[in-house]
Amino acid sequence: MSLAAPAETTDRYLHDRLALLAARVAEAVARRRADDPDPSDRFRGLYISEAQVDGLLAGRPGALVEPSADVATAGAAAELEAWADDAEREGAEVRLRRLARAFDLGALDVELLLVALAPDLEPRFERLYGYLHDDVSRRRASTGLALELCAADPASGRAGSPGAARARFDPGAPLIGGGLILIEDPDRPFLTRSLRVPDRVTGHLIGVDAPDPAIASMLATAVPAASGAAAALERALKAGADLVYVRERVGSAGLSLAAGAFEALGAPPVLIDLGRLATGDDPGVIANAAIREARLRGGGLVAGPIDGLAERGAGAVRAFAEADCPTILLGVRGWDPGWSRQVPLLLEAVAVSPAERSAIWRSALPGIDGRDELALEIDRLPFRLAPEQVLRAARSASLHAAANGRDLQAPDLYSGARAQNAAGLERLARRIEPVVGWPDLVLPQPVVDQLRELTARARHRDRVLDEWGMGRRSSKGRGITGLFAGDSGTGKTMSAEVIAGELGLDLYVIDLSTVVDKYIGETEKNLDRVFSEADRVNGILLFDEADSIFGKRSEVKDARDRYANVEVAYLLQRMEQFDGMAILTTNLRANVDEAFVRRLDSIIDFPMPEVDDRLRIWRTNLPADLPVGDDLDLDFLARAFKLSGGNIRNVAVGAAYRAADGDRPVSMLDLVRETEREYRKLGRLVVESEFGAHFGALAGSPSRAPALSGANRPTPGET
Repeated sequence: MSLAAPAETTDRYLHDRLALLAARVAEAVARRRADDPDPSDRFRGLYISEAQVDGLLAGRPGALVEPSADVATAGAAAELEAWADDAEREGAEVRLRRLARAFDLGALDVELLLVALAPDLEPRFERLYGYLHDDVSRRRASTGLALELCAADPASGRAGSPGAARARFDPGAPLIGGGLILIEDPDRPFLTRSLRVPDRVTGHLIGVDAPDPAIASMLATAVPAASGAAAALERALKAGADLVYVRERVGSAGLSLAAGAFEALGAPPVLIDLGRLATGDDPGVIANAAIREARLRGGGLVAGPIDGLAERGAGAVRAFAEADCPTILLGVRGWDPGWSRQVPLLLEAVAVSPAERSAIWRSALPGIDGRDELALEIDRLPFRLAPEQVLRAARSASLHAAANGRDLQAPDLYSGARAQNAAGLERLARRIEPVVGWPDLVLPQPVVDQLRELTARARHRDRVLDEWGMGRRSSKGRGITGLFAGDSGTGKTMSAEVIAGELGLDLYVIDLSTVVDKYIGETEKNLDRVFSEADRVNGILLFDEADSIFGKRSEVKDARDRYANVEVAYLLQRMEQFDGMAILTTNLRANVDEAFVRRLDSIIDFPMPEVDDRLRIWRTNLPADLPVGDDLDLDFLARAFKLSGGNIRNVAVGAAYRAADGDRPVSMLDLVRETEREYRKLGRLVVESEFGAHFGALAGSPSRAPALSGANRPTPGET
């Protein structure tokens, strides 16, 4: 038998196997006729007449299963297999044979698969199967018909008993467990249930390699990246490891590590991004399709992150972990033995170095060649991105620049990187995109210096901890935590926004109403959810009024004290594991537990502004676009009223609304009256000694108290 060209080998082999099947169908028709007591029954087969059956069995010119001259001889099955052996030795691919090896199919399994497959490749099998079923509406083979056709073939390696043959359709048998055949019509008796070959399997056998639609939207692409655990993983897979769990952290190259190991062994992997798993998707269905895809390709399966999948229960993870192919799972949380009966190899993914991350940026943005300032900005990016995220960020940056009608600029890089943040944290926190910078801060120079030092710590963290090795001897997380303490309105939140803007990060203000819960244990769960989501984003967490949850532990006098202390103890542990940046603000530094203070990287005290600073704040809050009168005396306002920056901002905005209502510029009277209102909000006395010559102007103010001197002066605590 001569060999065909390699590209034709798969089609030729499948063609001739179906030709042999057609011969067995002809034998079955003959047996049916021989056993039929009334072959002349005009209703036999309804509209399929005897003449039609004869025509179908005779074949048509050009039919797919018209046997070639080489197999239309006695002993054709053995000769065909010998031909296929020669073809594979020559390097040709025979997909049906490769599939049989990948799924551990026996000779009988292959014959059953061909019986089920035939109607999808040659339409005349539909009518022949309908005739054999005595029901023309049943155009696919039933389990009973498949067993009959295969039992009639001595080359099929049929089992010695009907029960053994029937076992090939058990749920755990290779055909069914591997997803190669689907048994439909579960309400019918077993032998009359229809068999169907999934379209993906049919396509694979005829040379179509489009992925299964069930997982097409979840397929990921890995970016090559160096990893310290690559050699160990390759050795484990080569030694026969069936399950590996790679624990990741933000910015690590777990996907690259797993994909690279399979590629090095010549086993193309199927990469599944479980982060795209929709709420309504069935993990079992997705897992079965992914596993089948990996086995069809002759490779392995890489799936992750499994953290969201684990929330659905151990069974959801088990669907992937107990795959019938080498599997690597990725995730942030620790491995739970309940996820699989197999014992996995546990590895830690290594974070991508800043130099390698910069190289990926440059390869994804070839247009930056020769633009040294942009290349330098790439080196300064503080985002902890995985290689795949860097590619998406680069694409997003290019689109952002194009939408603005300009060449790529530094702000586009930051915008593209921020676009890779997961959205889960926004359900638990309020996201603020920074709009202020260092010139907007009015603070004493020592405070500004401390803020810049904290910013530098965040910017150079990877270099110090990884490249310089300062983080190798510490079990603490890589997080950076600062405490901003000071009176309300002194610039704590604004300073956090400035730091976020300097680093190009978003600021996430934690909403305590979504965290604190009256039920025991719920607060800890909510906090864990916050930190887990924060680990997936490149941003800064801001815990405003942090002493409400980071307060001092107290002596245990009742159950409430004990559980309150448990919350604080949990926070201490979780903060140490956090790899991001968190800023805590408080009006009362003394209320923060000392154990938190020890773990802080920076403590910055924000004083009330002095006269010169208050004057700058007044000027900052009365912008050039605001129409103002000629009578403004900002020097007096700065000297007379000891207000914080936040209070001054309230006064300026209130005065602007007064002026707008009167359709006139902002006057000194507007500012004085709003200052009086702010004083009363603060519970402070409105006295003539502070308001001076402007005190009399308050006479028409409805909020002014009676004369505030002598016997009418309020006692302390009154307003």
